[in-house]
Amino acid sequence: MQLFAGPYPEFSRETQRNTIATRLEHEFEKVYGRPPSTEEARSWRNSLGKIRDVFEEALLEDNGVILEFQLPFYSGRLDCLVTGQSPTGIDSGLIVELKQWETVRPTEGENEVETWIGGENRDVLHPSVQVSRYKEYLKDLHSAFSGEGAPSLSSCVYLHNYRRERAEPLLDSKFSAFLADSPVYLSDQFDALVGRCRSLVGGGDGLPLLERIEAGKEIATRAFLDHVASAIRGTPDFHLLDEQQVAHDTVMSHVRRATEAPGKSAIIVEGGPGSGKSLIAINLLATLAGGTEGRARYLAHYVTGSRAFTRTLRTKLGPRMERLFKWTNSYSEAEADGVPVLLVDEAHRIRPVTTNRFGRPTRPNPPPQVEEILRAGRVSVFFIDDLQTVTPTDAGSTTGIRAAAERLGIPVRSIRLEGQFRCGGSGGFVQWVESVLGLRQGPVVRWENTDLFEFRIVDSPEELDTLVRTKAGEGRSARLVAGFCWPWSKARKDGVLPEDVRIGSFARPWNAREEATHLPKGIPKASLWAYSPGGLNQIGCVYTAQGFEFDYVGVIFGNDLQYDVEAGGWTGHPERNYDPMVKRSGERFLELVKRTYRVLLTRGIRGCFVHFIDPDTRDYVRSRISEPMGSSEA
Repeated sequence: MQLFAGPYPEFSRETQRNTIATRLEHEFEKVYGRPPSTEEARSWRNSLGKIRDVFEEALLEDNGVILEFQLPFYSGRLDCLVTGQSPTGIDSGLIVELKQWETVRPTEGENEVETWIGGENRDVLHPSVQVSRYKEYLKDLHSAFSGEGAPSLSSCVYLHNYRRERAEPLLDSKFSAFLADSPVYLSDQFDALVGRCRSLVGGGDGLPLLERIEAGKEIATRAFLDHVASAIRGTPDFHLLDEQQVAHDTVMSHVRRATEAPGKSAIIVEGGPGSGKSLIAINLLATLAGGTEGRARYLAHYVTGSRAFTRTLRTKLGPRMERLFKWTNSYSEAEADGVPVLLVDEAHRIRPVTTNRFGRPTRPNPPPQVEEILRAGRVSVFFIDDLQTVTPTDAGSTTGIRAAAERLGIPVRSIRLEGQFRCGGSGGFVQWVESVLGLRQGPVVRWENTDLFEFRIVDSPEELDTLVRTKAGEGRSARLVAGFCWPWSKARKDGVLPEDVRIGSFARPWNAREEATHLPKGIPKASLWAYSPGGLNQIGCVYTAQGFEFDYVGVIFGNDLQYDVEAGGWTGHPERNYDPMVKRSGERFLELVKRTYRVLLTRGIRGCFVHFIDPDTRDYVRSRISEPMGSSEA
């Protein structure tokens, strides 16, 4: 999908008459059901005339121009793609990323710089990194750029407002590989960009390739599928055991039957914390891409609503894999049955409807987001734990998925995972947590510590922090997490994180916000807090911890959930909670905050240490332990 595609003379005429931006605005509203942002419309008015001047000087009279070309199943769009032939007659496309930037600052990020955007300074991908990945995305996943006779595809960046003396951060040596692949042209390099356009697409005859691109569809090249399979299989963290392998094989056999016959199908894989849902999903991604024993290969998307979990996987598996990791909101405009298999992990994070970054629906009268996903995939596999819905906007549930599939006439198969590969392999600990929190029916059971899993109640946050750091110092993965009972302030201008979590003399910062800038070296953003060694120095909340596991987890159990001894039950206190969505959830607050602590308490593989702010709550939980090992009273 694109907002404009046509011959260069048409683009040039409309740009010269100042009508091209208005045309794009009208097309945008027709496609997305809403007007573009003021910033986006301004960028069209400011940048398209600049690139038109370049094309005019390069004499690109017989070329095609595509503007705002949306990548398959991704919200990102190419600014400008010009088609033509090289002077030697080879079909060729050139992607030009247009930026209005005037200032850039360096950052510690491997692929990022800082610039003023959206009303504030933000860390963003270096434009050469951005456009290089767009180019590889198209080569891997768009039919017009693959197979025999595929055209050449190149990319570059034009910062038409950027003066050369400010260029040092953009030309830093850490970006050298990307700069060589996708050069940056500044305001005083007009002639150099003209020369690049002539050398790549100056031969004209660009309309046949433009039509080929418009008629193209998402595919997966053999080379890309080989990369997917080898990247995952070469990662030792992703091995399956026992019923995980059985579930994997069951899904694979179902996928093969479903994709080789007419119709659609859905599979629900249910399992609690540590049952291996994500491991199965990742391995399925590899198996589907690689094929086995001469079997067919399948393109699959790994879909989740968890930002931290998705970005960590992208980092771990490498940038080329990014194109297969999607958000649940990626399918509002998707073609029906456009993807053979959708692997929807953390399916409890599915939202009621798809919205834009301002929280508004992406189109009038939107269908439920789960229906968009079901329509887009030929086979949709949902990995879910109903008790991990922790906000009012978490709309994923087994009953909801079944109901949506029934409305669409899609049969559903269920797989239940009973094994436990976390908490020392003890499903009993998870059941005990659910029992103590009142999330499981029946009498409250007692927990007995074993050599396989260590549970301790500690009397101070300092002791909790020391335990976590000691385990980390022994080479174990360990993190400190807390209920959302303190404000989460923005980083200071110098990047230092405020120590928001304060308990007496104890003070620690929350993990950094995703949009934080000028962070000192070693401080990760929220999406990498669980993965980066620097995350040990900040406290994570449910949103940064959900989906991850650590050898040891330390939990600060806040005052938003307390056990009332006189009433003999749990009480919720939204006035002590700082999560804006949850504290306004009304009657759902108590259930949601119970689920939040269930998530936090079940992140550990070998042990869990807890400090309770409220003494009555501490004493009640301690009374449900047969051997209160590790407490200060023991």
